[in-house]
Amino acid sequence: MSIKYNADSKTFILETRDSSYLMKVSQYGNLLHLYYGSRIPDEDLDYLIKVQDRGFSPNPNEAGNDRTFSLDYLAQEFSSDGKGDYRIPSIEVLNCDGSQIFSGKVESHRIYRGKYPLKGMPSVQAGPDDSVDSLEVRLKDKVSGAAAVLCYSVFEEKNVITRTVRFINCGQKAMKLLKLMSATVDYKASEYEMIHFSGRHVMEREFVRVPMQSGIHSIGSSRGTSSHQYNPFAILCEKGANEDWGRCYGYSLVYSGNFLIEAERDQFRQLRINVGVNPKGFSWFLEPGEEFQAPEAVMAYSGNGLTELSKRYHDIYRENLCRSPYAKKPRPVVINSWEAAYFDFDDEKLLEIAREAVDMGVDLFVLDDGWFGKRDDDNSGLGDWKVNRRKLRTGISGLSEAVHAMGLDFGIWIEPEMVSEDSDLYRAHPDWCLKAPERPMTRGRNQLVLDLSRRDVCDYLIEAINGILTEARIEYVKWDMNRSISDVWSGLLPAERQGETAHRYVLGLYYVMDEVILKHPDVLFCGCSGGGGRYDPGMLYYQPEIWCSDNTDAKARLKIQYGTSFVYPVNTLESHVSVCPNHQTGRTVPIGTRGIVAMNGILGYELDPTLLDNKEKKACREQIRFYKEHYEIIAYGDYYRLESPYENLYVTAWQHVSRDRKHSLVSMVITDREGNDAQRYVKLKGLDAKAYYQIEGLEGRYSGAVLMNAGIPVPNDLNEYEGTVVCLDMINPCGQ
Repeated sequence: MSIKYNADSKTFILETRDSSYLMKVSQYGNLLHLYYGSRIPDEDLDYLIKVQDRGFSPNPNEAGNDRTFSLDYLAQEFSSDGKGDYRIPSIEVLNCDGSQIFSGKVESHRIYRGKYPLKGMPSVQAGPDDSVDSLEVRLKDKVSGAAAVLCYSVFEEKNVITRTVRFINCGQKAMKLLKLMSATVDYKASEYEMIHFSGRHVMEREFVRVPMQSGIHSIGSSRGTSSHQYNPFAILCEKGANEDWGRCYGYSLVYSGNFLIEAERDQFRQLRINVGVNPKGFSWFLEPGEEFQAPEAVMAYSGNGLTELSKRYHDIYRENLCRSPYAKKPRPVVINSWEAAYFDFDDEKLLEIAREAVDMGVDLFVLDDGWFGKRDDDNSGLGDWKVNRRKLRTGISGLSEAVHAMGLDFGIWIEPEMVSEDSDLYRAHPDWCLKAPERPMTRGRNQLVLDLSRRDVCDYLIEAINGILTEARIEYVKWDMNRSISDVWSGLLPAERQGETAHRYVLGLYYVMDEVILKHPDVLFCGCSGGGGRYDPGMLYYQPEIWCSDNTDAKARLKIQYGTSFVYPVNTLESHVSVCPNHQTGRTVPIGTRGIVAMNGILGYELDPTLLDNKEKKACREQIRFYKEHYEIIAYGDYYRLESPYENLYVTAWQHVSRDRKHSLVSMVITDREGNDAQRYVKLKGLDAKAYYQIEGLEGRYSGAVLMNAGIPVPNDLNEYEGTVVCLDMINPCGQ
């Protein structure tokens, strides 16, 4: 078992292949945190708990006259609230008597084989070859009767620990939950830095690194989605940690709604991190016997820098998260009609685009927004999922048949969670929107948000989407969501339950996806929210890939895809070649570079091929050929960030290496060019130091050791924004 309990020391020991996680029950029943880090043989770490009398740090009643035991400074596994711990809490409650106190003491525990269950919520799953053990520790508040069940699953070989909390009102009276974190970890030191990924629409997941100073540092979303502004993932690392050195801790939340990741450096220079649903605007009313399930947090530790930490997440999210058969299938190269036509199209124009795409070597044609209802712009028609026969005379089925006759598969765009005021759906059901009574509505992109906390709305969407997917031969669906949520109020919930609306919306969305996606396993679903506004593990549980950003500019994508790579594997990232000047930035980048950047993900095209010249079409054909030839390395190989676009102003570089280390692709893009420029080199990673490699374009053979220590030269004949991909193949081991 990877989980043990030492009854003598009352210590729980959780072990992955390379890490240990220890906690213990105190003499008063509190669950104290002991250690998280590199794997250790020790099972009794009581010596780490140092108690002393600290001024203004109160002592629990059960400690009697012992003034040295205080929750104000001890490292805890799940903090109490209102009982002398003044740091950011794991939980906040409102009891029936008006008090806001939860004092959880260990009542029982259970260790068992397999992954803990999580009903109605996405989570990573144990694969057939995974060794997974689970622990549940029940903390009981004796006065209110409420209990918090802390759940842990250890993926031993993947070096990952997952966590969640189930809160149960076991008392005799109703209560309200105001905050519940999925994971709390207390560190005895605080000389750490936090790495997180902030941004905005069309510039998502930018790399940010800040020192942990006294006070509270937090990131999160209250926009109803995980958002463009922050991603539900953060790294704590020791100062100076880089790709190959240093202790690094990752915290990723498998959730698609409002989230919070907060860290506090306290008065004694200790550090606490909390991960969970954002308590802003949240509350959950619990009658006796009712419970609330928190989403899952995925924790990983690396003692050897950021690259190793990323690999932990890449492996588990690639292999244990998404349930779609496409998670382990080659993805088609798509061409999307959006930047080619926007809303201005008919059958003839679409078929002309598809016809030219066949010659490029594309696999699948996607019809984006504008095919339904009265939809000539983004001001009307959302919610009316009936084909616009003025644009598509033969309907979706006729267009699909014509596209398939050319040898292409067919896909469509939908935005089921939204409705336009100018729509038949809104006119029939204005009460189906999120909107507070007697208040004017807030519009985003001139559209409103359907109330997915309502089962009748969810059932309507399930019927409508399933109807579309059975009406025609459709192999791909782009599922979009194009505004932040506001006016969060549901017509079916009483006043005391309105704080549940935002979370119920997310649960409703998961329910809809369960009922649609599971019924169509042969359809490839691609997530989207104005690009990367809902790029999170919760969505990847349902959709094996996500449109990375509405920004298709190759230079901007260097930063966007760099930040994304810290937690999300390459085969979840949809990335397209588009036209220049780019529609978002106006920048012009060579088509070769656009292809190199797009191939650092799931290659596709966002352009009108009828406007390409012969040279550009030839370049696209070659990109697709190269991508398919090396798909296994790109999609399933190990990924290395070689040169950061934030630290190296001149060149950004990355590397894909096959699992057997026999083949590798090294990609480089010049981001700045100087006159009479210096010769630059890129040091490779992940190769077999004792083997020899042949490098495409260079004569001779070179050991993995020299390539990783001396590097390869960056070609000096590349101009600004030009790039190259270098192929390496192992010849034989050293000495043979």
